Amino acid sequence: MTESPKDALRQAALFYHEHPKPGKLEIRATKPLANGRDLARAYSPGVAEACTEIVADPANASRYTARGNLVAVVTNGSAVLGLGNIGALASKPVMEGKAVLFKKFAGIDCFDLELDEPDPERLAEIVCAMEPSFGAINLEDIKAPDCFIVEKICRERMNIPVFHDDQHGTAIVVGAAAKNALHVAGKTFEDIKVVSTGGGAAGIACLNMLLKLGVKRENVWLCDIHGLVWKGRTEDMNEQKAAFAQDTDLRTLDQVIDGADLFLGLSGPRVLSREMVAKMAERPIVFALANPTPEILPDEVREVAPNAIIATGRSDFPNQVNNVLCFPFIFRGALDVGATEINDAMQLACIDGIAELARATTSAEAAAAYRGEQLNFGADYLIPKPFDPRLSGVVSTAVARAAMESGVATRPIDDFAAYKQQLNASVFKSALLMRPVFEAAATAARRIVFAEGEDERVLRAAQAILEETTEQPILIGRPEVIERRCERYGLTVRPGRDLHIVNPENDPRYRDYWGTYHELMARRGVTPDLARAIMRTNSTAIGAVMVHREEADSLICGTFGEYRWHLNYVTQVLGRGDLRPHGALSMMILEDGPLFIADTHVYSLPTPENLAEIAIGAARHVRRFGLVPNVAFCSQSQFGNQSEGSGKRLREAIAILDSKPRDFAYEGEMNVDAALDPELRERLLPGNRMQGTANVLIFGHADAASGVRNILKMKAGGLEVGPILMGMGNRAHVVTPGITARGLLNMAAIAGTPVAHYG
Repeated sequence: MTESPKDALRQAALFYHEHPKPGKLEIRATKPLANGRDLARAYSPGVAEACTEIVADPANASRYTARGNLVAVVTNGSAVLGLGNIGALASKPVMEGKAVLFKKFAGIDCFDLELDEPDPERLAEIVCAMEPSFGAINLEDIKAPDCFIVEKICRERMNIPVFHDDQHGTAIVVGAAAKNALHVAGKTFEDIKVVSTGGGAAGIACLNMLLKLGVKRENVWLCDIHGLVWKGRTEDMNEQKAAFAQDTDLRTLDQVIDGADLFLGLSGPRVLSREMVAKMAERPIVFALANPTPEILPDEVREVAPNAIIATGRSDFPNQVNNVLCFPFIFRGALDVGATEINDAMQLACIDGIAELARATTSAEAAAAYRGEQLNFGADYLIPKPFDPRLSGVVSTAVARAAMESGVATRPIDDFAAYKQQLNASVFKSALLMRPVFEAAATAARRIVFAEGEDERVLRAAQAILEETTEQPILIGRPEVIERRCERYGLTVRPGRDLHIVNPENDPRYRDYWGTYHELMARRGVTPDLARAIMRTNSTAIGAVMVHREEADSLICGTFGEYRWHLNYVTQVLGRGDLRPHGALSMMILEDGPLFIADTHVYSLPTPENLAEIAIGAARHVRRFGLVPNVAFCSQSQFGNQSEGSGKRLREAIAILDSKPRDFAYEGEMNVDAALDPELRERLLPGNRMQGTANVLIFGHADAASGVRNILKMKAGGLEVGPILMGMGNRAHVVTPGITARGLLNMAAIAGTPVAHYG
């Protein structure tokens, strides 16, 4: 019997949770514990020093313990997702998932705490007693009205942020989506009529947030399973619902929906009908957020209101209202300034940050994660996607600033620009290491020509270059194609206005370009006809000619095609005088720091002279990143134990380097483990001339270098910056087809630094 898709999904989900080890979390030490000295510092007697500092000043807990970056996700399992009251134990997978999201999106450590306590006051007492352990509390999946009681008690008694995400997280994301929906519809909060279904914690919180954004209370009509909440109703009422009671004879959703601008559904499936949507105002906004089946499906809304603006809680429709857009970043900002609470100002700042980010140009990383989706601001893109890496920098900064301005920050931030850079560095693995390069590039306006100017990654990189650097991107491509693709990808740059374009099909410089190329290549078998054809069809050759003619300062090519094919044309045109390829250097950014690999692409079997040049070039480039080069020549041979093979060529390369003083450390030939393990290297060759771990590995075969590069990238999670083409005076770089838009931006910064800046 064929397994149904539902069964297949169920089995895949269970397998995910069980393997390779049960659950989604583990605890890892952040300090070494390898010997008695480490033990004496981590525990007795050294730990007493940290304890006494905290006794002297409780604020020191954030200096000497993990408390300042530790959140508790707390539930009693009484209202879990769409599962209801499943109890504390069964809710643990959900809470583990929440903890994973905290770590993934904001770098926040998190313990999930499932408490078997149904009484809200007793539950609140337990949570309050845990204040010394945590920097903040995230309440989760507690049924209404108990959740209101728990949060109120905890907020009153605790001096750390307490945030019920089901209420306030949902309200913040709804607020951001509503703000942008009204912007698209040309309406304002002050003028709209809101009809809402669902009187639970999330629904009430969303309505309260809409009031803070400007909606008038008399324009809010709340319905629940019993119909409209009206003054005098006693059935299933509480003070939170009563605050929205209307003085009216109307009783049903169908009666009150007439003329509504915004429907907000946080209730159950099929609550809203097509006929009800037809009664709403022109350009209605329908937020049908029930999961997994919304109050009405988007297609049904469009049958009666084609221009409706629609959001759901599902990922398979546009505008998913997802709390992950909010809670990691509001906690990040709150923790970083030592906030004592998460107040209205911080929540409103979070809304503004999310809404403004959606209206900005879509990030390349989000576009890559959601390939095929149109991420242009408008009716189908009201809020950013969860994997938009800019959320941390934009939203957390806004929240931290609001905490300071509202007086709840105990550790104010002095430099917000540096703080935002720090947040971005935690998301973009290359950001911290690339900072010296970007700073150097900012001092010189360089003209960078991209050979594959119609590629989406190049277009996104060009947009980022204009936003983040002083460089001038030049794109080789057809203007009409570039124009269409910029519009499709939601980019604000346009050919002719922001981007300099070279059109291979019709450029006034065509005669000059093919003439220059023929002049350079006439005695290498290139006829005038062939020169004309190449300058019509070969964008790498066109870009190289532009650099040769000093119409551009550097060429970046290789987003598709084979590396050496591109390198051939780069060398033909630009490889003159002292300029010739010395090798390709890739920086692999790993969890414990960067590691440079060479030569990955230029020489299949480098000579000793090649290897010496590679080492000199690699050392020079490593310094560009603010690092001290430590070069290891790597081979199967270990300090001369094999007379032939790559070891022999590496020993000869070292002899060439030894012939004159060098300003960098190098050693070899050795195995990779000896290069990366100083203690092993010292046992094998006591007194060797390298100190510490190597940060540059040079191999005698391109196969070995390329293999290590790809293993680090695919299996160790390494992020590549490069390959950097050495020996060409920074006039050209050949990238690889796997490069991302962020990678192209990094390469543009490298190309944008004149070679004199780094020796």
